[in-house]
Amino acid sequence: MPYQELLAELKSCSDENYKAFHKKLLKNESVNVIGVRIPQLRKIAKCYKDRVDELMTYPDEFYEVTFVKLTVVSLLNYEEFLKYVDKCVALIDNWATCDCFVPKCVIKHRKDFLPYIYNFAAEGKEFYQRFALTTLLHFYVDKEYLQIIFTMAEKSNTEYYYVHMAAAWLIAETLIKFYDEAKEFLLKNSLDKKTHNKAIQKAVESYRLTEDTKNYLKGLKR
Repeated sequence: MPYQELLAELKSCSDENYKAFHKKLLKNESVNVIGVRIPQLRKIAKCYKDRVDELMTYPDEFYEVTFVKLTVVSLLNYEEFLKYVDKCVALIDNWATCDCFVPKCVIKHRKDFLPYIYNFAAEGKEFYQRFALTTLLHFYVDKEYLQIIFTMAEKSNTEYYYVHMAAAWLIAETLIKFYDEAKEFLLKNSLDKKTHNKAIQKAVESYRLTEDTKNYLKGLKR
C-alpha cells in the first residue's frame, strides 16, 4: 500500500502547532493539512524522484501529498518535467503550493517554456494565472523578457486576489532590477489602481532601492 506508506510517513512528521499556523496562512478551509514543515517535505520528495508515475496516481486529499508531487516533478530534467507540468498546475489550489512549485529546469529553457506560460495565463483560472506570473518572477526578470512581463501583468485578471498579488510582486521586482524601464511602464497607468499601488508598496519595502527612489515611487501612487 504505497500511498498509505507515504501518508504514514507524513503523519509521523506532523507538528500540530505548525499545522494550525500553516492552515491559517493558506486561508482556504477546503485544503486539508497534516502539518509537515517544508524542509521535511522536500526531504521526503527526494525519495520519490524515481517513482513519479506511481506518485502521480495518489489521491490529493492532503496539501502535503500534492506538495510532494509537485516537488518531485520540479526536480526532473526539462523533457521529463514537460510530461507532468499540465497535471501539476491543474492540482494547484492555494498560493503556497503554487509559490513552492519552482522547476529549476526552466532556467536553461526559458524561450521554450514561454508558450506554456502563455497557455496557463490564458486559461483564466486563478492559480493557473498565478503560476504563470510566479514562473516569470522566478526565471524571467531579465531585460529581454521585460515587455512580456509587462504585457502579462496588464492582461492578468487581477480581480482574483492571488493574481493581483502575484502581478504586483512581479512588477515590484522589475522596479528593483530594471528601474528605468519599470518606471516608464508604471507611468503608462495600464495596471488597475490596486495592483499599481501594491507594486509600488512592495518595491518601496525593499532595501534595494534608495530613499529618493522610494519617495519618487510613492508619488506615483494613484
